[in-house]
Amino acid sequence: MSHNSFGHLLRVTTFGESHGPALGCIVDGCPPNLPLTADYIQAFLDKRRPGQSRFTTQRQEPDQVKILSGVFEDDRTGGPVTAGTPIMLMIENVDQRSKDYAEIRDKFRPGHADFTYQAKYGIRDYRGGGRSSARETAARVAAGAVARKIIPGVSIRGALVQMGPHKIDRANWDWAQVGCNPFFTPDARAATFFEDYLDGVRKSGSSTGAVIEVTASGVPAGWGAPLYGKLDGDLAAAMMSINAVKGGEIGAGFGSAALSGEENADEIRMRRGKPEFLSNNAGGILGGISTGQDVVVRFAVKPTSSILTSKRSVSAQGEDVDVMTKGRHDPCVGIRAVPVGEAMMAIVLADHFLRHRGQAG
Repeated sequence: MSHNSFGHLLRVTTFGESHGPALGCIVDGCPPNLPLTADYIQAFLDKRRPGQSRFTTQRQEPDQVKILSGVFEDDRTGGPVTAGTPIMLMIENVDQRSKDYAEIRDKFRPGHADFTYQAKYGIRDYRGGGRSSARETAARVAAGAVARKIIPGVSIRGALVQMGPHKIDRANWDWAQVGCNPFFTPDARAATFFEDYLDGVRKSGSSTGAVIEVTASGVPAGWGAPLYGKLDGDLAAAMMSINAVKGGEIGAGFGSAALSGEENADEIRMRRGKPEFLSNNAGGILGGISTGQDVVVRFAVKPTSSILTSKRSVSAQGEDVDVMTKGRHDPCVGIRAVPVGEAMMAIVLADHFLRHRGQAG
């Protein structure tokens, strides 16, 4: 199975399966002499960790990260720093319940990658989906923590802005609220509504989707490259690579199709001796290159495919079957996609920072 790596000058390769002994990543291309500890990485993993509320899977994984290579410490460094060599990060799986999947080992779960993996490779890991499981994203979050060290001065924040058909009220947006509710939503009133809404979804044995918005502030003008190294192109690829993501947009995105040329144009005026944009429909990127405004990305996460409702499918033997997935699953996997989206934003920006430095000095 190829294509487990992402990036150019900063290259992240993830490994491991949902029900294997461990998963992790190798971060190659990180510059040397950056302070890096396991505790620093752990803080980001704890945001994604399952079992923290009734609204996520009750699989109890501590997601404790171990740094196995790429960090050096002696009495001259004043603490652990990156050595400029490949950084290997490992997270052990400790709460697998593979027996929950015994009944579906020969059945293809609708909405999952079971059928396509079997069609391509002639073999699949039926225990939670193996590499196609959202469990793989823990490794991305760990890699994203390393990437943030490469781009000091850039602030990356994510939020859930829609659950099912219900959108937040952007007039109520407050970044301080994101850490005060289990949904990572910036609208306190919407968070209260989401509790009742998702409780109903969860108790019915079903699931729902979500839309996540990730914003990067402090990105200078000039990152990205035309034509096939566009910053927005790589961001779209990064977000679409996340398991369960089915759509993405930059800035006004699909909404820009409904705007007039006058409305969509981000006009510019000189303010305090430098150009200032009067709006940001472009999402901080023009011609594939950052403008200096906030880089804004949104992506849509489909409803969790593993639900208790019986669904029609077929077996590996070519028989019509009904499938009901047991086990522990997120009623809205989009909640825990917030720190994953932040991580992928960090990885792309760090890669483009290194590429920009190499080309433009």
